[in-house]
Amino acid sequence: MLTRLLAIALLSIFGPFWLGYEESDADPAVSHYTVKPRIIRLDLPVPDEGMGGIIAVDVNNDGRKDFIITKPNHIAVHDHSGKKLWVKKVGIRVTKKAEEYGLPGLHGPGMQVADVDGDGATELLYLAYDGSLRVVNGATGQEKWKVMVPVPKGAERWEHLVIASFRGAGDRDLLLQATNAQGYRMGRYLAAFALDDLIEGIYKPLWERHDFVANAHNGARVADLNGDGKDEVLGATVVGSDGRILSRIPSKGHIDSIFVGDIRPDIPVLEIVALEEGRGFPIFGDSNRIFFRAVKRLYERIFPDGNRVFLYNHERVVWQSHFQHQEPQNAAIGEFDPERPGLEVWCRSRYDTRQKPFIFDAQGQIISYYNIDDVAPKNWTAKGVEVIWTIDWTGLPKQLAAAKERHKAGDVAIFDPLTGKFLHRFKEKADRLYVADVSGDWREEIVVLNGNELRIYENDKPNPNPNRTRLWNQNHYRRSKMTWNYYSP
Repeated sequence: MLTRLLAIALLSIFGPFWLGYEESDADPAVSHYTVKPRIIRLDLPVPDEGMGGIIAVDVNNDGRKDFIITKPNHIAVHDHSGKKLWVKKVGIRVTKKAEEYGLPGLHGPGMQVADVDGDGATELLYLAYDGSLRVVNGATGQEKWKVMVPVPKGAERWEHLVIASFRGAGDRDLLLQATNAQGYRMGRYLAAFALDDLIEGIYKPLWERHDFVANAHNGARVADLNGDGKDEVLGATVVGSDGRILSRIPSKGHIDSIFVGDIRPDIPVLEIVALEEGRGFPIFGDSNRIFFRAVKRLYERIFPDGNRVFLYNHERVVWQSHFQHQEPQNAAIGEFDPERPGLEVWCRSRYDTRQKPFIFDAQGQIISYYNIDDVAPKNWTAKGVEVIWTIDWTGLPKQLAAAKERHKAGDVAIFDPLTGKFLHRFKEKADRLYVADVSGDWREEIVVLNGNELRIYENDKPNPNPNRTRLWNQNHYRRSKMTWNYYSP
C-alpha cells in the first residue's frame, strides 16, 4: 500500500512531463430523426429519482407486446395500442443505487411476468416493501395471492425476483435474491422455489446459497447456457439449476455489469460477459484534466492489474482481457463487425466526461477505440452516454447501439459501436430508455419514458429480412428484457 501511495505522489509531480495528451476539437453533426414516435400518455407521478423501469410483455394474451411501467408505489399497464389496462398504487419495491439501497437498483423494473400457475392467464409478480411476494392478474391487476417468504439471516428482506426454469418445467420456478443488510450491499443471498409450492404456502426452497458473488449494481440474471431447458444463475459465480456453483471468475474487485449471448459460435454454449471494477487507479479530483489522465495512465502501466473484461460460461473462463487496465464500467454486446467471427464487446470506459470507448473482438483482442468527443453530435452532453443497449434497428446483420445522454433527461441516439459514428438523434427528455422488439417484425424499437409519456420510435424503412425468427424466441433475450437495469441493459 505504501508503495502505491508513493507511486501516486511521484506521478502527480512528474507524470505530465513523462506523458503527453492530445486533445481534439472535432465537432461532428448528426441530423435528428424525423419520424414521429407513437405516444402513450400515462397516469403516473413524474418524479422518481431513477427508481422503476419498463418492460414489454404480452399480458392479455393477444400475441402483441404490451407495456408495464413501474415507479415508486405505482404500477401502470397499457396494451399494445396504448389503452390503459390498469394503474395501481402499490408498495412495489424499486430502488436507487443497489449498493446503498438494495436491489433491484437504478431503473430496475422490480417485477416479473409469466403464466406461473398454468391457468393460461399471465401473472405479474413483484416484491413489496413489507417483504411480501405478490402475484396479480397481468391484464386486470387483481391480486391473486401473496406470501411472506422467510428471509435469510443477514438480509433485511427479499429484494429481487426472477422467473426461471430450474426443474425443466418452464416458467414455473422463482429465484429470490437479497443483499447483506449492513455495509456495501451485494446480492449474496439466493433461494430458488417452485412456484406451485409457494402457492400452497410451502416455503422449503429447491436450493439456497449465501455465498453468491453477484455483480455490484444490479440483480442476478438467468439464462439456459447449455440448452438443457434449465436456467443457470449468472454472476461472478455461475450457479447451476440445482444450486451448485459451476464456475467462477478470478475477480480482484467487483463486477459492474453482466451480459449473456452467443459471443463465440464455435463454442456450443452461451457465454457471459462481465466487467470488472477494481485494482485500478484511485479516482479523485477532476478526471477531465490532462494532468489527471497522464498520471492515471502511468499508474496503470506501473501496476498492471484489475479492470478486466471476462468471457466465460458454466464450465470455464474463455478469456480475460483489458485495455490499458482502464475501467470498462458499461458495455454493449453485439454483431458490430459482421466481417469478424463471433460478437464484439463494446466498453464505454469510466471517465466522468470525455469518455473513451474501446472494443474487443470475440477472442478478447482490442480492435477499436476512440474518444466520444470526436464522434458525438453538437451539443451532446460532455458526460457522454448511458443506458447503452444493443439494437437490431435496420434488419441487417450488423447491429448498432442505442443510448441516452448521461446524467440528464436528454436526447437519445443510435450509433455505430465500432466507429462511434452517431447515425440518428432523437430529440427527447429521456428519463428511461428501453429497447425491444415491440412491433412484431423482429427488429427492435426504442421505447422512451419522457415525463408522463411513453414514446415509441420505429424504423419506418422496409425490413430487408422480414422472415427472420423473432428475438423473443431466444431464452436469454426474454430473460434479459425483464432483469435489466441502468448498469446492465
